[in-house]
Amino acid sequence: MAVPTKVKVKTTAPRKKARATPEAAAQAEQAVASAAERLGESAVSNTLAINPLIGIRASDFGHAVKTLFSAVVKQPAKATQHLRAYGKAIKSAAMGESDLPIDPKDKRFLDPAWQSSALHKRILQAHAITGAALSKYIDATELNARDKARAQLVASIFVDTIAPSNTLLNPAALKRAVDTGGASLLKGAKNLVHDIRFNKGLPSSVDKSGFAMGRNLCLSPGNVVFRNEVLELIQYQATADKVYTRPLVITPPQVNKFYALDLTPEKSLVKFAAAQGLQVFAISWVNPTLAERDWNLSTYVQALDAAVDVARQITGSPDVTLWGACSGGMTAAAYLGWLAATGQKKVTSVISPVCVLDPAKTADTTMGLMSGELGFKALKASVKRRGMVDGSEMARVFAWLRPNDLIWNYWVNNYLLGNNPPAFDILFWNADTTRLPAAFHADLIDVFENNPYVNAGAMTVLGEPIDMAQVDVEAYVVAGITDHITPWRACYETARIYGEKSTFVLANAGHLQSMLNPPGTPRSFFFAGQSHQADPDVWATDTARMEGSWWPHWMAWMHARSGELVPTPKKLGSRKYPAGVAAPGEYVMVP
Repeated sequence: MAVPTKVKVKTTAPRKKARATPEAAAQAEQAVASAAERLGESAVSNTLAINPLIGIRASDFGHAVKTLFSAVVKQPAKATQHLRAYGKAIKSAAMGESDLPIDPKDKRFLDPAWQSSALHKRILQAHAITGAALSKYIDATELNARDKARAQLVASIFVDTIAPSNTLLNPAALKRAVDTGGASLLKGAKNLVHDIRFNKGLPSSVDKSGFAMGRNLCLSPGNVVFRNEVLELIQYQATADKVYTRPLVITPPQVNKFYALDLTPEKSLVKFAAAQGLQVFAISWVNPTLAERDWNLSTYVQALDAAVDVARQITGSPDVTLWGACSGGMTAAAYLGWLAATGQKKVTSVISPVCVLDPAKTADTTMGLMSGELGFKALKASVKRRGMVDGSEMARVFAWLRPNDLIWNYWVNNYLLGNNPPAFDILFWNADTTRLPAAFHADLIDVFENNPYVNAGAMTVLGEPIDMAQVDVEAYVVAGITDHITPWRACYETARIYGEKSTFVLANAGHLQSMLNPPGTPRSFFFAGQSHQADPDVWATDTARMEGSWWPHWMAWMHARSGELVPTPKKLGSRKYPAGVAAPGEYVMVP
């Protein structure tokens, strides 16, 4: 764009490099550490989950772009009109006459130089005008509502990509380069080369060097008490004097490793439950290879049933409480449907955090917008040929759905500022992805296509048609207010599917934080009540707010449903299933 030559440009960079002092160096290091911490905390809101990713292909983005261009071709006069208006607005920005409001919460443009420097303000205004004009044009087209929403999504990704904060015009990057004598740019270049070689060109989201399972992750004491080709079952040592007779069996999602609930001692739900007298068992799924391409939902349900039987035998309890989050919640629900179909009563209650059993409720989310019947069929055929889906592949798709949080944040931090990626335990776990067998992946797509947890008989598990209306358990369903991966209103429907005995809990957190919510977490609050209301918004209005973590509330619910108190066993396992290798087991170590 044209910029008047007489404009005086203010800059945040000092004209003369100040002499470094120990105090200044310490402040600089603290600033970098604080920035990394903020970056890590922001990224925690965007952890990988299977629900919004399973049916999205790169070509779906291309289809949305094609749809937008077709609108231009069909209505050239309207496109020309908007282009002229856009040109006038850009000229106004170049002359310093534009003052389009910038979101004060947009962290990309918090540096004062974006407003104090005439050049930076003009560039920022031009960027804001581009985004607003593109959005306004899409709204003015004759595309249907679904295609408009798709086009808006792709347009937002494009606008985020061309943001001036992603370039060396970024005032923070300029100041950093001056302060370090160009060393930050050299370090950034090295980081870029590293990611091109070892991270498929995407900026690294985490510094993995400071983490290791068994050293500072997964420290709750326990042992593997059962292993088959699909899973290891870990029994954890209770730390209370007495334990409840009915055990808790945790079935994790298949897309990530199991240890999110035993990440560190400070935020370990496993440690919390063991200290409250629960006998805790956790499943660790094996990371499948091409040899397991035919494993399907029935394979995982059958393995889950074997794990439940082991927990029952070791504890002497006729039944268990089952925990299943996200896709692990889908597996748990399929298992409960199979138990009901076969007349078995092995589970009395279920905890189902951040789990959507009615995908129709996500129609307005990215998953609903970017996928469709043809996309599902093509994706299943493609994955069947390859034999599996790699978790890193899903992570890459997810990253481009939220590029500001999962790409450009790290681009600026790693390359423009020359910082290391943050060393954050949750991000280490999030990057520790797994693979999905093709047959299981196809079954998950069928869940989105056929909605079997709502439509009785639409899914068969181990030869039995599933009808969730026949499932008779008490349910405790958890969701996060700010969770964009499994939206809380869709999770509310999961509680409704489980019936009138369900308790619904809404925490003030995102996808993973809504589970990792130990007592003492700052600014925590939640809502909890029976899911009698059909409308989730009415439920939220009528339900009282409670301060603090929901974990103690859940534990009171658990204590009332976990049987009698008995002395804590001195040893883990049993004669039939003796304690084996120490937690977190061997399967979790397999890349």
